[in-house]
Amino acid sequence: MPEELRIKIENALDEIRPFLQNDGGDISLVSIEDGKIVRVQLEGACVGCSVNQMTLKSGVEMTIKKHAPQIVQVINVKPK
Repeated sequence: MPEELRIKIENALDEIRPFLQNDGGDISLVSIEDGKIVRVQLEGACVGCSVNQMTLKSGVEMTIKKHAPQIVQVINVKPK
């Protein structure tokens, strides 16, 4: 994964993280595929939260695309 892209995405996640942590959750970067698809994992309270798909689309995906416009999709990977 290109280092520059990874840094942009980590910066985006750092921007979102305080909001998730306020609700007892967190997020981590799992992978970047083909420089277009980002896989993240919601953690803590975010895992069972009923609005996590909305948070993922409106908050996480929007912020990542602001930092890295080439990203077309953000997918939440369920914890094992």
